[in-house]
Amino acid sequence: MANKGHITGMRGVYLVAAELTRLGFIACPTSRSALAADILVTDQSCQRTYTVQVKTNARTFGFWLVGAKARSPRSRTHMYVLVNLRSVDGQDRPEFFVVPSGVVAAKMVSTVSRTATKSNWHQFYMRDALRYRDKWSLFGDSASTPA
Repeated sequence: MANKGHITGMRGVYLVAAELTRLGFIACPTSRSALAADILVTDQSCQRTYTVQVKTNARTFGFWLVGAKARSPRSRTHMYVLVNLRSVDGQDRPEFFVVPSGVVAAKMVSTVSRTATKSNWHQFYMRDALRYRDKWSLFGDSASTPA
């Protein structure tokens, strides 16, 4: 049986795929085995492709846990879409932040917990994401024509 965190993560992936599709892109969730890619995205003429890593929060909205590997994929075509699952007046209102992977790599903060386990936490903070709220334009035009 899937745990609550897995369900939250998958909900974020499908919300992002649905939003990209609404915007006219072709969006395909991966099988969860692709390193650093939850969704593969292309424009309608298959001229531009992107990989998308989705991070979703159901409760804590000040940061997203991104993992140590967020430091390495710094491609112009690799994006993070950070999702907050908010409920406003009983209505689901997800927030989306479309952030280039280079920004996540540069701004993420790593800390070690003070507990006996000394767990490593890799976070990307809301303050660094705010300028990327609904910045779907980073994917360009969904209906681009072949050159």
